[in-house]
Amino acid sequence: MGKVKGKKAGKGKVARLPKKECCVSRTKCGRCPLRMLKEGTLPDGYTVKKRKLVKVKKKVGKKIAA
Repeated sequence: MGKVKGKKAGKGKVARLPKKECCVSRTKCGRCPLRMLKEGTLPDGYTVKKRKLVKVKKKVGKKIAA
């Protein structure tokens, strides 16, 4: 019937950004970049190299005229 005050409208969750560097704990925290990479929840444009979060550069390709 009516809206409830104090509640958010959507069911979606806000994406949490990963940590800058993996803490190498055995349990792998919720924001671990290694865990997020494995699960596929790492945001677009990011990858992990040497346990550190790095931004991926976009490749600019040549257009071929047909």
